[in-house]
Amino acid sequence: MTLDQYRSTADRLLNPFVGLAARAGLTPNGVSAIAFVLAAVAAVAYWLAGGDARWYLVGAVLVGLNGALDLLDGALARRLGTASPAGDFLDHVLDRYADIVLVIGLALGVDRPVLGLVAVSGVFMTSYLGTQAQAVGLDRVYGGLLGRADRLVLIGLVTLVSGVVDLSVAGVTLVGALLAVLAVVGHVTALQRCYHALAALSTPDR
Repeated sequence: MTLDQYRSTADRLLNPFVGLAARAGLTPNGVSAIAFVLAAVAAVAYWLAGGDARWYLVGAVLVGLNGALDLLDGALARRLGTASPAGDFLDHVLDRYADIVLVIGLALGVDRPVLGLVAVSGVFMTSYLGTQAQAVGLDRVYGGLLGRADRLVLIGLVTLVSGVVDLSVAGVTLVGALLAVLAVVGHVTALQRCYHALAALSTPDR
């Protein structure tokens, strides 16, 4: 994990936008829904990038906006005093669907369905184990090599570069390499979170 530990700093940076969203009459659930729509459109852009790499630029911008709105919805809920288990649940559900469609879009764009499947499972298990730890009485687990914030930044940067230059080694493109990283590191991160949760649950004085 590298970026999740800076959530409080990101919240402070987004403070002016929280006020703007509140004045515009946006709700936290509405922001979460917009964030998912942006991720879905980014996924379509990544799919189309298989024929025209310039679509990667569109996808990169949309992924950046998705990440920003993912922070904004929670901050807005706290500002409005409307934070609730239902809102948190909806946010997590939409985040998981956003993760899934983004990886599928990337995989379809480079015609790597099997690698995409492994990457999706790694991403999903990483997030699942983070929330499952919370479900059994622990704090939410954000640790490991590649949390959601790290993943979105990595996807955004790699696709931004891919939209500008065509880099490939032995027929493997940057996006193909990105999917491999998501596949391997995603499952490593999931195992790290599993180990952390089991160690915490096994502590005698819990």
